[in-house]
Amino acid sequence: MEKLQAVRGMNDVLPADASKWEFFEDTVTRVARQYGYRNMRAPIVEYTPLFVRSIGEVTDIVEKEMYSFEDKLNGEKLTLRPELTAGLVRAAVEANLTYNGPVRIYTMGEVFRHERPQKGRYRQFNQFDVECFGFDGPDVDAEIMVMTARIWRELGINDVRLEINSLGNVDERAAYREKLIAHYEAQLPALDDEAKRRLHTNPMRILDSKVASVIEVNKTAPVLLDSLQDESRAHFAKLQQLLTEANVPFAVNPRIVRGMDYYNRTAFEFVTDRFGSPLTVCGGGRYDGLFEQLGGKPTPAIGFGMGIERVLMMLADSTPVATLDAYIVHAGDAAQKTASSLAETLRDAGLAIAQHANGGSFKSQMKKADASGARYALVIGDNEVAAGTVAVKPLRDAQGAAIQGEQAIITSSAVAAHLRG
Repeated sequence: MEKLQAVRGMNDVLPADASKWEFFEDTVTRVARQYGYRNMRAPIVEYTPLFVRSIGEVTDIVEKEMYSFEDKLNGEKLTLRPELTAGLVRAAVEANLTYNGPVRIYTMGEVFRHERPQKGRYRQFNQFDVECFGFDGPDVDAEIMVMTARIWRELGINDVRLEINSLGNVDERAAYREKLIAHYEAQLPALDDEAKRRLHTNPMRILDSKVASVIEVNKTAPVLLDSLQDESRAHFAKLQQLLTEANVPFAVNPRIVRGMDYYNRTAFEFVTDRFGSPLTVCGGGRYDGLFEQLGGKPTPAIGFGMGIERVLMMLADSTPVATLDAYIVHAGDAAQKTASSLAETLRDAGLAIAQHANGGSFKSQMKKADASGARYALVIGDNEVAAGTVAVKPLRDAQGAAIQGEQAIITSSAVAAHLRG
């Protein structure tokens, strides 16, 4: 029978790799809670029009990358979510979540885009997402960037830089759009077919082009910041002031436009050069019109998405690994009963304990204990059962390095305190 494999671009996370995921998840969850954010979750599958309406019909995501299908039972058009914000806003509108005032939320989960798989980018990937509903001032814009800077510190990542921009409001973008169209029309021969197709539908997307000739044209393109009016300028200036006061370094990058049409005013990205060319590992911005666009009441909002797989690529090999405190080795019926009771007692004390299964000699069981990564082996045989003791054999030091420690015989009631050392 043919061996089945995972779908291309959709990867397994095996136990050996899971410790980095757990370290990341524990870290970002803890930091988000420190800033007053609460967890929220939305379905993986939504009605397709949600993403067409929110992300924008003339975007790469909607045109090329969404996994969409018809429900076989009723013909409804459904889509695996390509990003998290739209579903969270839909849920907030449906549940009147902001009825009693602004809310801060975070979530994590899988998203799906039919892209060419490459390092750090997959067809099923995961995002950590933060959203603030009902806040309209630049103070909360700064807050989520300050929080993200703290996340990098807690993760031990120091080679990311913050870039910010302002996309203005609807009227300001409309004025800029006309300037951009005029610029591109004057250099039409240099545009590729994709850029020409988007020229009158979504010209700002051309700024993201990776085609060499278009990149040259973009170098002299008008800058959106020049089209901002007083209110948007003041918002952006205050944001910069707050980041400076918080000691969060940043650079203004007028070419940041983001990939979804719902963004306005503040846009930002955390970028690294670790992998040769600039790679965005976290990005977001304001989307003050999205609630109304999805049938809700006008509600200002801002948020970001962080690509978890990309961040995991940046974690040091010394990232803390979840280890067992002890592995219990035992032989004989009485020893097995004692081992099971002791294991539960130690777990009640908050320790991580694995109990050997499937029998075997003490020698073979000790090999399994060493392979488990546990710091200690607890050995229980007939003699230990009779004496009410446990043989404790150190296997690793606090940093996880293998050691040849002396075995100690202690009473069963003292094992928990001994393991905590």
